[in-house]
Amino acid sequence: MQQVQDTPEEWRVVATTTPFTGKKTSVRTDEVVMPDGSVVGRDYQVHPGSVAVLALDDQDRVVVLRQYRHPVRQKLWEIPAGLLDVPGENPLHAAQRELYEEAHVKAEDWRVLTDVYTTPGGCDEAVRIFLARGLAEAEGDRFEVSDEEADMELARVPSAELVRGVLAGELHNSCLVVGVLSLAAARAGDGLDALRPADAPWPARPFEA
Repeated sequence: MQQVQDTPEEWRVVATTTPFTGKKTSVRTDEVVMPDGSVVGRDYQVHPGSVAVLALDDQDRVVVLRQYRHPVRQKLWEIPAGLLDVPGENPLHAAQRELYEEAHVKAEDWRVLTDVYTTPGGCDEAVRIFLARGLAEAEGDRFEVSDEEADMELARVPSAELVRGVLAGELHNSCLVVGVLSLAAARAGDGLDALRPADAPWPARPFEA
């Protein structure tokens, strides 16, 4: 049986330009040599990468946030997530920071739930989604938020209700969708304790231990 696994490959690029550079991301245009020898322009967003956290409490509820997302003109229910602001940053440390800043929560048990490319046809963003268990309120003052985050709502929703909402077309955020369905798949398979450790290698965004 054929092994179904993504593999690294890099077609030759004969020219590159960066027509736009923003605060966090940029747009790059590569002139890529196709298998037949032709050269085709490919535009894509260059992204530092992200982490997301599916934080599961002892009542099987998931910590979720409701936040305005201007590109889609909707308030979306999401799981805590954020950018890898520092090149080579340990994604676990980034995830712990995001869980604290967005939900004022800490966790004892961390696993890698899944790794995804959010939009590989037009963006190089890679996201590592962690499963966090053994939740407790974080110490100290809450992190001060601004902009869209200042209007955020926080809730804990049963994981089964989130699965239902995803399949009903009511929930659309990619990290939430992938996270809750991966949680359900892991439970139906070898169980949550069989998930990869929190420091598992991540070729898409190599990091220091």
